[in-house]
Amino acid sequence: MSIDEWVERLAKLDTCAVSDAQDKLGIKGTVLGVLPLYETKRIAGRAVTFKLKARGAETTVRHLGTAAVEASDAGDIIVCDNRGRADAAGWGGILSTAAKAKGVAGVIIDGACRDVDEAKDLGLPVFARHAIPLTARGRIVEESTNEPVELSGVSVSPGDYVIADNSGVVIVPQARASEVIPEAENIVAREQAMAKDVLAGKSVVEVMGINYEQMLTR
Repeated sequence: MSIDEWVERLAKLDTCAVSDAQDKLGIKGTVLGVLPLYETKRIAGRAVTFKLKARGAETTVRHLGTAAVEASDAGDIIVCDNRGRADAAGWGGILSTAAKAKGVAGVIIDGACRDVDEAKDLGLPVFARHAIPLTARGRIVEESTNEPVELSGVSVSPGDYVIADNSGVVIVPQARASEVIPEAENIVAREQAMAKDVLAGKSVVEVMGINYEQMLTR
């Protein structure tokens, strides 16, 4: 998936404005509990997904996450559904190296990640629930790649828009991007005007009064 106009516009926003826009539009897209593992730059892109499951008796034919890396274009964001699991890493250092080489913008993991220092040194933004040293070997395997997944109750399909920053992660459904992104831009413009008023000496009580409270009213 290539970078398009919506990605470029999304990258100029932040997760808070996009979350507010989706609140206003009645869209569930804010992922709870998945945060950056270190201070990072904002990322925005299209989702490439993969899903993990507990390992059974099956023989694995490839390492988890490798197909998602191979399927990614520069600027894409890899999204891993590991069901919030904390006792086995759904991502690690060699995958981070491969993703960085492909130009992947970042990685979102609903679960744990290891080799965090390697990812940080590479400059690859990684968002997850946990950082642990425990390997996936013998514990989890890949269930699917580029199929719909779920992050903390939020559905993510391949090609959906993703924005993530130091406040968290928000998923924008591909079919709703033309509504969400302009609405978020309007919210940003209104908040910038409010900030300008505060800096000009207006009372914050006045500026953040009834108009702010009703800003997301549909």
